[in-house]
Amino acid sequence: MKFFSVFLFGLALACSGNSSSDAYIEETKAVDYEMSEAMEGDMLDMETSTSDDSGNAQVKEQKIIKTGRLVFETADLEATHKKILSLNEALGGLIQSDNSGKSYSRIFRNITVRVPTENFQAFVDGISEGVPFFEQKDISRMDVTEEFVDLTARLKAKRELENRYLELLSQAKNVKEMLEIERELANIREEIEAKQGRLNYLNDRVAMSTVKIEFYKLTRETGVTVSYGRKMLNALKGGWDGISVFFLGILYIWPLLLLILIGLFFLRRYLKRQKRKAQN
Repeated sequence: MKFFSVFLFGLALACSGNSSSDAYIEETKAVDYEMSEAMEGDMLDMETSTSDDSGNAQVKEQKIIKTGRLVFETADLEATHKKILSLNEALGGLIQSDNSGKSYSRIFRNITVRVPTENFQAFVDGISEGVPFFEQKDISRMDVTEEFVDLTARLKAKRELENRYLELLSQAKNVKEMLEIERELANIREEIEAKQGRLNYLNDRVAMSTVKIEFYKLTRETGVTVSYGRKMLNALKGGWDGISVFFLGILYIWPLLLLILIGLFFLRRYLKRQKRKAQN
């Protein structure tokens, strides 16, 4: 009896081994969502766990993206620029962009700096030294911990699913099965790359904070003379433009003016006739 039971079990395994891999693919698709949910649950459990292992410490760590924007006036553009560059180098930052220009009443310089997040506050405080007031000072902190944990969980689930499909690919029996499995693998890998790219972006923004600095120097003395001369030129140009528009307007309504002139001509003749009748 025992031998007969073993024989039936072996027969069942053989039948299962000869089944089509299409069914296995459908089964794998069906558990994709369950695996993702399970992985997310595991990651959330790790986040709230009180254990002190390194994996839990990573998940517990808050992921904060810090950004800043500083706008202020300075008496010496070059000295301020050198101070920012020196402070950036001392705190391990990098210059993302550096440009300068001149407008009607000011000479300005714009610098965008990426500085390690642990040195963000020190960098802002260093720039603030000697600045009497800021025209604009915006400091923002965005918590992306939840998104980071969610992406990590989903990425882990997709990689587990990828391994299952790779295992299935090694068991494929014909070209059709291989093509179907490879198509599913391509979709999974595309999702993995997208999630990994987003995760890398978040890590970069968390590790390196962004500070945009705009400082300027007013140039009112030279601006007054230039402004007055420009106003005179604008006035002359505006007067000429006004006359041109007037004459162009007359050309647009010439039929109406012609009708008015004809009407005045006949009205004048009518009045003359009436005057003659009255005299007779």
